[in-house]
Amino acid sequence: MKDDLVTHLPTDVRAAFRFFAFYLGNGTLDVDLLDGIDYRAHLLAFGSDLEMAFAIFANVLEVDEHGQTLNDGDAQYRAAQWIRARCDPGYQVEPPLAAWETELHGP
Repeated sequence: MKDDLVTHLPTDVRAAFRFFAFYLGNGTLDVDLLDGIDYRAHLLAFGSDLEMAFAIFANVLEVDEHGQTLNDGDAQYRAAQWIRARCDPGYQVEPPLAAWETELHGP
């Protein structure tokens, strides 16, 4: 990205968030990992879980100097792993989520 002040997220980043929200909302986020788990009701019942899913996605997402996303699939997978662990107590996230992946930013 340019050194100038960025006033909007790059288009690729906005698209990554849009697709993440779409997959999350329609129940197709990482179909293999979350197969048979109705996580949507759980995320809506506990707003902080939805907040954490987005935080993990945003924290893991990498963007290059041109504003292109580098790992949106990995970011989706890490969020999906966290969701699976919340819905399936027997599931272990591998590798375990690092503190920076679950950090909540903002006021």
